[in-house]
Amino acid sequence: MSQHSLTRRVAALAGATAVLVALAGCSTPAATGDTDEDVPGVSDDTVTIGAHTPLTGPAAAGYSSISAAATAYFDYLNDNGGVHGRDIDYIVKDDGYNPATTQTVVRELVQEDEVFAIVNGLGTPTHTAVLDYLNQNEVPDLFVASGSTSWNQPEKYPFTFGFNADYVVEGAALAQYAADEYPDKVVCLLGQDDDFGDEMIEGAELALGADGLAQVERYSVSNQDVAAQIGALKAAGCEINILATINGFTALALGTAAQLGWFPMWFSSSSGANYETLVGYLGADVGPKLLQGLVGTNYLPASGGDSEWVSLFRQINDEYNDGATFDGNTIYGMSVAYLFAEALEAAGENPTRQSLIDAVQSGDLTGNGILPLSFGEDSHAAYLGAGITTVDQGVQDYVGPTYAVDGGTVTTVDPSPVALSGEGVPGS
Repeated sequence: MSQHSLTRRVAALAGATAVLVALAGCSTPAATGDTDEDVPGVSDDTVTIGAHTPLTGPAAAGYSSISAAATAYFDYLNDNGGVHGRDIDYIVKDDGYNPATTQTVVRELVQEDEVFAIVNGLGTPTHTAVLDYLNQNEVPDLFVASGSTSWNQPEKYPFTFGFNADYVVEGAALAQYAADEYPDKVVCLLGQDDDFGDEMIEGAELALGADGLAQVERYSVSNQDVAAQIGALKAAGCEINILATINGFTALALGTAAQLGWFPMWFSSSSGANYETLVGYLGADVGPKLLQGLVGTNYLPASGGDSEWVSLFRQINDEYNDGATFDGNTIYGMSVAYLFAEALEAAGENPTRQSLIDAVQSGDLTGNGILPLSFGEDSHAAYLGAGITTVDQGVQDYVGPTYAVDGGTVTTVDPSPVALSGEGVPGS
């Protein structure tokens, strides 16, 4: 792929913007008509849920595999008895990573398909466009695929819950790792000029202090060239660059720096650190070389690890996902699907939308991450910490410490990976 094609593709992916609808303000927990006899999306033998995600367009290459992996897990779950005897029907609608299209397809899911819940709607600008709508209509809006802190506002958005470790957490973890392991190196940051970049900077400054970043460069997602920003980072003597970038812009940054003959250390948010996706952008000839040593964050089983979760998900991927490429996106999609199944099992034999919300807020869900989930009545964030990964000879796995953010302080914590039970079938 040419540099121009890469930048054009990435800019198109990142450039969508959302139009917010004013919040109508109804926050009563139970939805109208949400009784044991009349629960949207729930029948005697099926629970129907939905998602918006880019299946086509410039974002599809990096993200369409997530919903495919989730669908594969649900197929596996259904073949193993489902949840309380019900199969899960996962309706995935293509929004092309366009917020206007997201509004259309989510309304279709709610009003025409009458889904029980929206699960893992993908993207900050796209999901922001339907955030108010889903809460106004009291539709469970679970496990949003984005690191924005917007999803963790229980009073304003009582039906919305995040899934990713948020960008403040990731920025703090990467910066603290830099300070702990490379205390004498000059740390800088390259990020989008939006909430993604803002929150990563906020997190980095929690670890390094207000003046801890020697240079900060921002770019507009509509700008198809980051050569000026990379040049400025090089001129400033940056030795470690924290990246608030999606995968395409991570590849663009590394590729541009290489063209300048500059090879600093790169520390990337999980949103832009998926090894297999980055190799796809950079090319199999140079990608592995440029990505050697890439530092990232993660909070789920690592694709390069040998945990029982990884083994199970590989098996599911082979049998139910046509043997698609197995990577971090595969684990992400199946992990989200497992967590929903766990929540649905906890919601009871006759689930309602409110019992589903109660199950997530109970604090009893475990998920399959390396840290405990943080859900509760006062927290709609999933993970408030993240581990550090590196790429070594094409293998992306955990290395070094795990960090958490609590009360504005970055602390080192011991990971506590959740063990696989019941062959990945909740309640079995």
